[in-house]
Formats: sequence, structure tokens, C-alpha cells
Amino acid sequence: MEPTLVFDDDCGFCTWWADQLERRTDLRLVGFSELTPTLRERLPDEYEDCAHLVTDDDVYSCGAAAEQAFLRTDIGSDARPVVTFLRAFEDYERLREEAYRWVADRRGTFGQIVSKTPPARDGSGD
Repeated sequence: MEPTLVFDDDCGFCTWWADQLERRTDLRLVGFSELTPTLRERLPDEYEDCAHLVTDDDVYSCGAAAEQAFLRTDIGSDARPVVTFLRAFEDYERLREEAYRWVADRRGTFGQIVSKTPPARDGSGD
């Protein structure tokens, strides 16, 4: 399976963020509304709580998914040594997840600054 970012495509801020990643990575993007049964089986039960990055071997969720997606970008690849260093510290994972949750809890506010209209899902195929 090609690395796939699963995100809330009903959220303008999330859609903007996914669009930025699409421009800078080779990640396949799949919104919650487009999940296939096979991909859905790989996700945690409460998958709608955050983004996920699905690879052949792993499923990264929330902050870990954002971190992995960023590291795959053209600008994030330079941050790999820094992230590797930070992972050696016990509090890094907790702080990464808290930062992700802080942004996720304020995505409506961030969406007033940067947003992209989520794709229409009216069933017409337009």
C-alpha cells in the first residue's frame, strides 16, 4: 500500500493542511468520506478523532501521523535529524500529541485564517 494520509475532509482547515501536504509529498490522500472498507479496517475504532498515516507496516495516528507526514515533505526531510534527536527524550511523544490536540481542538479558529473548501459530496459526480 502506498503511504496514505487519512484526514477529516469535512473540515476546511484539515483540507487545507492535506492540500499543502499533497503539494510537497507523494502521499496519497483519502478523506474520511472516501474510506474504502480495506483502509477503514486498518484504522483505530475512533478514527474520526484525528488524522492517520497508513503504510504497509504501520498506522500512525494524531501527532505521530502529522509528524510522519511532515517528515515526508520537501521541507520536512531536513528536520529528520532533529526529530530523531527529540525522540530520545521521554516527554517528546507526550508534547507532540498535546501540540496536535491543541491545534485539532482549535481547527475552527485556524480555519478562519487558512481553509480550503472541502470537496462536494452531493453524489452527482461533479
